[in-house]
Amino acid sequence: MSGESRYENREVVEGCIANNRKHQEALYRQFFPTMMGMCMRYTRDTEVAMTIVNDGFLKVFKRIRTYEFKGSLEGWIRRIVFHALSDYFRRESKYIQFMVFEEKDETQPEEIFSGINLNELIDLIDDLPPMTRTVFNLYAIEGYSHREIAEKFDISENTSKWHLANARSKLQAMINQQKRIYEKKRL
Repeated sequence: MSGESRYENREVVEGCIANNRKHQEALYRQFFPTMMGMCMRYTRDTEVAMTIVNDGFLKVFKRIRTYEFKGSLEGWIRRIVFHALSDYFRRESKYIQFMVFEEKDETQPEEIFSGINLNELIDLIDDLPPMTRTVFNLYAIEGYSHREIAEKFDISENTSKWHLANARSKLQAMINQQKRIYEKKRL
């Protein structure tokens, strides 16, 4: 990001902290397309995605004072909107069925997710090796491409794909293990 963009972002953030509607609109317009795209990966319903994005931006504006100008503003906003996304699905379905595990946005059969809630899945993701977890989060949650991940970490696209495949494999094994434990408890 250029110095000018950082300066512009600082000005917009400071304006948002001051509750300046013009700066809030500028922030919303700048990051809305990216956040909407991220939400559309998990729901094909534009109205639902719009609700989630707007809820996310309300949280952004409430928490804007906590942004410390460390790291990317987009990444900070993306995390908040993703939490709004997960909150929506937790409220609406109680189970994770929106996580992308397959290439080209194919999802796993629903039975893999039965009995697994969001907090349990997040705990499983947290148990992944650090680089594998990072690639999984960037690709499956934040919507980065393998090319973007490769550039960000100075690795090859194939290495990024390997980490993603490794994450999927490990998560599926952990989910199946959790299901076996759950089934034994039910008996």
